Formats: sequence, structure tokens, C-alpha cells
Amino acid sequence: MEIAQIHQKIYEIRGQKVMLDYDLAELYEIETKYLKRSVRNNLDRFPNDFFFEITKEEFEILRCNFSTSNNLNHGGIRYLPFAFTEQGVSMLSSVLKSKKAIEVNIAIMRTFVHIRQFALSHAELSTQLKQLEQKYDKQFDDIFEAINYLLKKDTQEKTIKNRNKVGYKKEE
Repeated sequence: MEIAQIHQKIYEIRGQKVMLDYDLAELYEIETKYLKRSVRNNLDRFPNDFFFEITKEEFEILRCNFSTSNNLNHGGIRYLPFAFTEQGVSMLSSVLKSKKAIEVNIAIMRTFVHIRQFALSHAELSTQLKQLEQKYDKQFDDIFEAINYLLKKDTQEKTIKNRNKVGYKKEE
């Protein structure tokens, strides 16, 4: 299972990185109804910060943003999907108890770690750039001012050299 393949199935909903039940069911190679049934039969393992049911509005936004054809009550899914946070996905392996579920969960956990590391390195890079901007801001202003001065001076000199002289010409 490739990180890129799983990464495409991770969405941000309500400010959290989540995976939807039908994507997880596809990865686990089971039907979505069995995944949902397993969760409902083990609700004590899934507190609110592990999973939630997305709203119609959230589903429509997802559908529009990712061009999915699933439409509620129109030949697609009948029930709104569950969205599982990283902890919820981790808990699924203990509920589903299949070798495939364990393998997929390991790959998913690695993907979440990869995303977190990328976000941290991006945040660190942004912080370093801001620090450099603050440190060298005045110096850059001085450099840009000097460059502009030189450019203006150069254009003025070219204008003076290239202009047609007015007046009488001396004969030599």
C-alpha cells in the first residue's frame, strides 16, 4: 500500500485530518455496511474525537471539491459517511481483527506520520523565513533602494547620450 494512494483519501473536515468510511472499506476490501456495523457494535471504543458522522453540507462540499458522483438518495450512498480521525482509524484494526485490516492500518498510520512530519517541516521553514525577513528587512530595503538609484541613474545617462542635439553644428 503506497503512502500517496492513502494520502489521497485523507481529507480535512472540521479542522481535522480524517478518512471516510467508504474509503477505509475500500482499503480493507470489505463493504462499507460491515465497517459501519462493526463501529456501531463497539461504540464504547469510538469516542467523539475518534469519529463523527459528517453533515449533508460537509458531504456536498466534499462531493463538489473532489468530483465524486455519490449523491444521497440518488443511486449513491444512503447514509452520511463516518469520518475517522487518526485515533479512530487506529481503533478500527482492533475492531475488524483481520490480517488485511492490520496491514492497512500500519500503512495508514505511516501516512499520517508522514503528513505530520511534512507539516512540521513546513512550519519550521516558514518560521525561519519570517525570522530572516525580520532580521534582514532593513538591509533589503537599502539594497533595493541602491539598485533603483543605479537603474534610474543608468537610464538618465542613456537618455542624455541618445538625445538629438539642438542648435548649430560647428563645421570642422
